[in-house]
Amino acid sequence: MRTVVRGTVIHVVAAVGVCALIAAAPAQRKKKEEITQTLQLPKELPAAVAGETRRLTFHTTPLSSKGLLSAQVRDALKALGHEAGGGTVLHIRAFVAGSGDLRRVRDLVSEHFGDHKQPLPALSLVRAGGLPLEGAQVVLEATAVGKKDVNPNGLVFVPGAAATSDRPLDPVPPLAARSLEQLRQALKDAGSDATDVLRVTCMVSSLDQIAEVRKLVEAEYPRASLDYVQTQRAAVQALAACEAVARLHSGIAKRVQWVGPEDAPRAAMVAAPHVVLTGTQVSYGYQDADSRLAFERLVKTLEGMGVSGRDAVYARYYPLAEPIAAQVRKLRAGFLGSPASSMITVEGLASMDAGFAADVVAAKE
Repeated sequence: MRTVVRGTVIHVVAAVGVCALIAAAPAQRKKKEEITQTLQLPKELPAAVAGETRRLTFHTTPLSSKGLLSAQVRDALKALGHEAGGGTVLHIRAFVAGSGDLRRVRDLVSEHFGDHKQPLPALSLVRAGGLPLEGAQVVLEATAVGKKDVNPNGLVFVPGAAATSDRPLDPVPPLAARSLEQLRQALKDAGSDATDVLRVTCMVSSLDQIAEVRKLVEAEYPRASLDYVQTQRAAVQALAACEAVARLHSGIAKRVQWVGPEDAPRAAMVAAPHVVLTGTQVSYGYQDADSRLAFERLVKTLEGMGVSGRDAVYARYYPLAEPIAAQVRKLRAGFLGSPASSMITVEGLASMDAGFAADVVAAKE
């Protein structure tokens, strides 16, 4: 009898052990599956988007010095959601200071809008020399589309009129005053005034006297969204170039009209029902052939949106050096005609072998 009991105990213990192993197996398989699971890659951002001209709004995120680049980008995107007030963000221009990986910004933008189940925006990505807050690494300028008509007559795009000095250490405020004077005149010639201005971005060669520059800009455009960016860490000349977008104060006869000569306009007045906004198209390499390929890709992007290079009304060029800027000046008319344009040398772009980048606003029916 004792032997039978002992055998029964042994069998019971063995059975309990087998059951425990069977119960643990799914958990172990699940854990193994979780370990080998791959992360989903961020979705590719669109090369261009379109929006209704009358409903476009313009925003600039506040600067923050908290955390590293990724944390600051997330905070800026969160702030942008509040700034846009429920509108759909169509385009973002990101100025990134410091040595952080620019490509990370692109991934974070894709992740943010994907996680929130929102349409992905086009992205212009530029490395700047600095931002006017110590420790700040990113500022986002955004164009969104709301539900109401806020620009009933259309928009006027005014490129930054660069005021420069060959002496890199010359003070920036007098140059900013000269650039703002040209901005004021372009707005006046377009029939708009300071109260119509929606956003002003001032590119400067140095932030040493940025408080004085702020005072000049804020006194003239207190209602506008404002941004200040140092273009390079060590500029070869002193510079101030203040660009703006404003509401058209009154209607115009055509869908697009120019301020100044058509072959070198100082501003573009746009009453077309829609505009196309491209992200930055980058030239990979430093030869004419590389620049041509970049322009061809940019035109192809526009054509994919139902417009052509000749529909471009505003172009912003970001060369890394003056020889590249000279290439752009030589080639651009063959692809985009003569839109209102700016040419600002910047610290860097998203590719190590980039020569320049460009983004475009085009008129669309």
